[in-house]
Amino acid sequence: MSSEDRAAKLAERGRVTPKQLAHVVRRTSRFAEMVRWYEAVLAAEVVHSDDFLAFLTYDDEHHRIAIAQLPGLEDQPPLAAGTDHIAFAYADLGDLLYTFERLRRVGIEPFWCINHGPTTSMYYKDPDGNKVELQVDNFPSTEETNRWMRSGEFAANPIGVVFDPDDLAARYRAGEPIAALVVRPPLPEGATAFDMLRF
Repeated sequence: MSSEDRAAKLAERGRVTPKQLAHVVRRTSRFAEMVRWYEAVLAAEVVHSDDFLAFLTYDDEHHRIAIAQLPGLEDQPPLAAGTDHIAFAYADLGDLLYTFERLRRVGIEPFWCINHGPTTSMYYKDPDGNKVELQVDNFPSTEETNRWMRSGEFAANPIGVVFDPDDLAARYRAGEPIAALVVRPPLPEGATAFDMLRF
């Protein structure tokens, strides 16, 4: 293909976006602990591991998480600039709650459970303190999610409402309809959206 043909092809493409987020790399001095944590939390398998790098996947991608061993790293201070968290979506509320209970059995507990409105989310911290969100969409389509996010309800509370995961799991097991379980409740009396934050 000539350089003119390539230039024409590029001009035709217009706006080009990535097709997906491919992977996240964590650097750590707690290598083995981090690998075990991501294996447990994501039900991932190690594709390759040596003394310095581990590549893990939970789907058809060759790796979704990589862990890089760098001895002597300092821990990040709380609320430092950088990525706040990474999020993983589950197919439905049942899968999210099953994962919550599975992780609890191996001693991994969420530090924040919140119904954001668009999602029902549980936040965890890995051994280095990096935050990982496990979530499920609360609306059946992107269009419905976007419509709700453009509503006054989301503008009034863009953070969400904290929930008790044990209560939600019990209601799910009792057969309460999922459509009712994922509706974001109002803020507790006298509380503001910022009262819902957990770090």
